Amino acid sequence: MALRDASGVSTREPSASAKSQSGWRNSVAPYFELIRFSHTVFALPFALLACSLALVSPGLPIQNLAVISLRVFAVLLCMVFARSAAMAFNRLVDAEFDAKNPRTANRHLATGQLRRKQVWGFFMLNSLAFIASCSLFLPNWLPLVCSVPVLFLICGYSYAKRFTSAAHLWLGAALALSPICTWVAIRGEAVMLMPSDLLPAICLALAIAFWVAGFDIIYACQDADFDRQAGLHSIPAKFGVAGALRIAACLHAAMLIVLAMLPLLFPQLSLGWLYLLTLAAVAGLILWQHAIVRPNDLRRVGEAFFNINAIISLGLCTMTAIDAIWR
Repeated sequence: MALRDASGVSTREPSASAKSQSGWRNSVAPYFELIRFSHTVFALPFALLACSLALVSPGLPIQNLAVISLRVFAVLLCMVFARSAAMAFNRLVDAEFDAKNPRTANRHLATGQLRRKQVWGFFMLNSLAFIASCSLFLPNWLPLVCSVPVLFLICGYSYAKRFTSAAHLWLGAALALSPICTWVAIRGEAVMLMPSDLLPAICLALAIAFWVAGFDIIYACQDADFDRQAGLHSIPAKFGVAGALRIAACLHAAMLIVLAMLPLLFPQLSLGWLYLLTLAAVAGLILWQHAIVRPNDLRRVGEAFFNINAIISLGLCTMTAIDAIWR
């Protein structure tokens, strides 16, 4: 139906399908924004890397392509659902602090764009979907048995700042579960027969824990003053921004050391020159990240936190997987 606006120009009323699509986007988009879906690039690539290494490592307990494909698909589902549940829970737990912090005052619960009841429903839906996805690995029963403890660990991070400055390490440990859980999901039968089969994933997880804790400390520098006033614990609030950046640099150095040791400790992964070149590039990006964030100038924290770390995650995981599969 044609309509006329105030200037007399004829316009056309949006179709029912266009209205429906717009309404669907408006109802779903806030949930993607709530969980910062774009930040999936920090953990998901490492799960896919662990998938690649688990598949090329000797002694793969399954040879059926359909079963392998199902397990890889289930890993993707588990990563998305677990992270969505953890982020929703974090927003619920931190809603009061988010409303008081100028940096986070525009988040969905603080502004009323979403109600607590809606977010609780979203959290429960994703938690149940995560547990259900873990059943796709059967007869490998380890993922299903571990699903609830994993949820408790990754959601427990949301309370860590209430009682410990090591909350950043808790977050690192939570994201470090991605390669371990992926390895167990793909090679669970081999892990049950020989627990040492899990060691490559543990080494990769250790590197992720150092990396995540380091960049989370950098990001938390923005809230050092607020954390002190609110009685919250963090490395920047306890040691100051300058001290926190030094600790973050040490953690990132530890990450590079662990990654450099990976092909030496586990030659069965067949990581070669492409991995080493990628690791050198990662070291350069880490140095750049610390060069652009200074104690008296935090304006580029966002660039250091998201842009550089997204490149590190996607680049390292993609090139390492190519190296392992190609060789």
